[in-house]
Amino acid sequence: MKRKHMSGKATLLVLAIASSVGVLGANDTLSSSAAQVAAPAAQAPASNPTPKAEAKSPSTQPSTAGQIHVPVMKSRPGITPVHYEPNRFSRRANLYYALNWGVDSLRVKYAESGEIIRFSYHVLDPNKAAQLNDKKAEPALIDLQARVKLVVPTMEKVGQLRQSSTPVADRSYWMAFSNKGRLVKPGHRVSVLIGQFRADGLVVE
Repeated sequence: MKRKHMSGKATLLVLAIASSVGVLGANDTLSSSAAQVAAPAAQAPASNPTPKAEAKSPSTQPSTAGQIHVPVMKSRPGITPVHYEPNRFSRRANLYYALNWGVDSLRVKYAESGEIIRFSYHVLDPNKAAQLNDKKAEPALIDLQARVKLVVPTMEKVGQLRQSSTPVADRSYWMAFSNKGRLVKPGHRVSVLIGQFRADGLVVE
């Protein structure tokens, strides 16, 4: 009986030890799981750092980099080339020369690099235009702007630089005035005198 009693105690002790071990094992497992869960929390920083300021979004306005701003210039009136038109007499003037002197198309040209001023005319009526070809009538060209009076020079073996033959209808004639020093220039207004004939306001071409 005593052995059975001791055997029963031994059995109870073994069961108690086994039960104790089993509880401790469960506690250990629980503690281990809790430690694993707590570890990441311990590793996390105590406080979250202040987030960096977000970069400003690019401006939606178009960039002017690389663009060339050309200043707007106000239009200026163009400079129109001057065209000398010495034959642009009024209708009345043309009629005057045609009726009284039998000529038209009076022109004065700057020739031979300015050394010569050439006067030409077109004959309509030979009888009325005869005085312009008269050898006795001394031609002269007057330029009030240059304050000069030019004459037709006489060349050796040639005579005066003018056509003095009897005028013929529908033909053009000319005479040349010496412009020594080139005082008479294109654009000047001049007068041509031949005997009683006088033409004013002729523009040098």
